Amino acid sequence: MDKSVGRQPENENEILLRIYETAEKIRYSDERLRTMLMSGQVRFNYYSVRGQEIIPSATALWLSSEDYVITTYRGLHDQIAKGVPLDVLFAEYMGKATGACKGKGGPMHVTHAASGLLVTTGIVGGGLPIANGVALAAKLRNEDRVTVVNFGDGASNIGAFHEALNLAAVWELPVVFLCQNNLYGEHTAVELSMAIPSISERALAYGMPGVTVDGNDPLAMHTAAGTAISRARDGSGPTLLEARTFRFFGHSFGDDDAYMPGEQKARAMADDPVPKLRTRLVADGGIGHERVEQLEECIRAEVDDALAFALASDYPEPTELAADVYA
Repeated sequence: MDKSVGRQPENENEILLRIYETAEKIRYSDERLRTMLMSGQVRFNYYSVRGQEIIPSATALWLSSEDYVITTYRGLHDQIAKGVPLDVLFAEYMGKATGACKGKGGPMHVTHAASGLLVTTGIVGGGLPIANGVALAAKLRNEDRVTVVNFGDGASNIGAFHEALNLAAVWELPVVFLCQNNLYGEHTAVELSMAIPSISERALAYGMPGVTVDGNDPLAMHTAAGTAISRARDGSGPTLLEARTFRFFGHSFGDDDAYMPGEQKARAMADDPVPKLRTRLVADGGIGHERVEQLEECIRAEVDDALAFALASDYPEPTELAADVYA
């Protein structure tokens, strides 16, 4: 990833193509992983990100490898968008020794410091206080680093959310609180767990901007993320950015999502943002079928090669149980 901050593509078409490249890589990776899980080829806890690909793909264009991202257990899209190499990412998901954390973290605890992906947490809302910590460190060191912390709508009801927003505002930390509101906190619809129409309204209580954006609209998401990240980078403090989206599958792999109204899910899947962006690029963006198809071929080869690497890798030796442990 280019370390120069804010070096955006020269025109709207190229911005959309960059977003599509990352979103399609996420979509195809998710599809392949779910297929392998359903066939019994691999086994691990998995939380599908289908439907939410645009949010990190648009946000990542504003980040360099020096910036930090913190995510949660539904984190494949954030991990890929931040630039974690696919081979070590998939190997970690499979618990292999070649994984980013030697196979000891798995999908819920991926870390890849070289890419700026510092923490994947399995605790709902657990990443927000951590984001404050790394953002405070960057501020004290006078480093040009922004921290983006991703979480779901359910996490906005956790005490850590409110404590983190309050402290970030008081200390004017360079952090963006990015709520990927997929309308369901585990199995509970968002309207059953909060009495206000938008999560971003909660920012008012802590003295920071609160913005709600259509997380499936690539340009709207790109603009909103850029504004929040620029604000954090220039020392103006944090932003609560609520990106509204929809997850196409259950809370975790194997969840039959019977709690989702069928019509709501059907509408969301019919409006799938990734193929919709592809159509926009080819029909209106002037990119052309050939260029898009070549890009997709490269993406499929990259993902398939990374999965082959992960499958061929060995599991950690039993002696690794005692390694990296403080006595």
